[in-house]
Amino acid sequence: MSEAAVISNRNWGEQVSSSIGTVLIIDDESAIRESLETLLETEGYAVQSASSAEEGLARLAEREYDLLLLDLALPDRNGLDLLRDLRIQNPQLSIIMITAYGTVENAVKAMQSGAVNFVQKPWDNEKLLADIRAAVARHRAEEENVQLKRALKQRYNFENIVGKSEPMLKIFDLVAQVAPSRSTVLLQGESGTGKELIAKALHLNSPRRDRPFVPVNTGSMPPDLLESTLFGHVKGAFTSAIASKKGLFEVADRGTLFLDEIGTMSMDTQSKILRVLQDRKFMHLGGVHEMQVDVRIIAATNVDLKQHVREGKFREDLFYRLNVITIDLPALRQRKEDIPLLAQFFLQRYSEENERPMRRLTPEAMRPLLSYSWPGNVRELENVIERAVVLSTSSEVGPELLPDQIAGRGSSYPLLAHRVDASLFDIMEDCERHIIIDMLEKCGWNQTEAAERFHVPLSTLNQKIKRLNIEIKKKGRE
Repeated sequence: MSEAAVISNRNWGEQVSSSIGTVLIIDDESAIRESLETLLETEGYAVQSASSAEEGLARLAEREYDLLLLDLALPDRNGLDLLRDLRIQNPQLSIIMITAYGTVENAVKAMQSGAVNFVQKPWDNEKLLADIRAAVARHRAEEENVQLKRALKQRYNFENIVGKSEPMLKIFDLVAQVAPSRSTVLLQGESGTGKELIAKALHLNSPRRDRPFVPVNTGSMPPDLLESTLFGHVKGAFTSAIASKKGLFEVADRGTLFLDEIGTMSMDTQSKILRVLQDRKFMHLGGVHEMQVDVRIIAATNVDLKQHVREGKFREDLFYRLNVITIDLPALRQRKEDIPLLAQFFLQRYSEENERPMRRLTPEAMRPLLSYSWPGNVRELENVIERAVVLSTSSEVGPELLPDQIAGRGSSYPLLAHRVDASLFDIMEDCERHIIIDMLEKCGWNQTEAAERFHVPLSTLNQKIKRLNIEIKKKGRE
């Protein structure tokens, strides 16, 4: 090992603070270690090295590194076996395999075992440095995400909310300030911006955290069913009421009721919601006895309620009752600096859910993600990353796994217009089918949401779905 590489515990902190990344080399050939040390230190990395698996494991136990350069053939252990164990012990660590035995089989095994890259000796310095920069950047992004989530959990109980942008940090502070109160909160934002996650954060940081959090999508139910769901009914209240049933206001007593898509609620139901907000009392459908409840209301909308009030679609008095505290959630295009963190978060989630080694996004895949406008917001990004993980056959997710409209490859569907025997009617129907499918995918297959974005009644959209034989996928994630 070269003198420059012998970094004591005393001055390692100095080296790290001035470096662009920390690297551990495990290789039994001293000439290889010295060559890599010189190359990396010249570039500004803090480097340590080990000549065996045992010595390398001791180094890893002492401190954390951004990257491990691991030889395939070590004197005391097979490099692939060590790689597999390290991926279990430290899944965040980026590992590049380096070997003189550069067979396709070894490369495949290394990538399947969780290596981020596979380099053959002798290597090209520029290419190796590019691979190292990408691997260190990946590790730092993952660590930043982990540290951010840890800090947020210590500061607030914000499960599954990822963001470091200024708009999101302001929302975190506002949620922490508002959560302990009893005040009604109105969440405003486009579909897919995570309104239910913020509602849960408000509940979990309130004195009601040990009582129920009850979400209900008011836009997905006919008015009669919604009222029965919210207020309950007595036996015989209507034809199918064969037994009495509690409503969600009772279920949420002393807890929180989250009313999503409240802008779609009928005027009659709005008046009943207003009475509960004013008097904290309601009656079962068909009942004669008033019931008292202590429920905090959090409402959410993706439409302009003020405009609905002006158009006579929403009660003005209810609007002001709901609009005590308003939290506006930014669209994803307004906080693009959060996209790498969100992408990494979803990569980890869906790699684990599908029992696959951790995937990583290549720089070529990240560029279109950052430039895309994301009309479906965080939910659309989540769907894109889940799709990429499921379709990937290696540890890398490249631009070829992104939908055509995001990767910039033009139309994402094979139109019948390319067929000489297709009629104008067939071509138009095919276009319509794919346009509807694209919108449904962006909305997480939520038909109500898709109908709103098409500015058509839900019944019209459902008729088209049936006529065009579109198979609906059940997803339902917020």
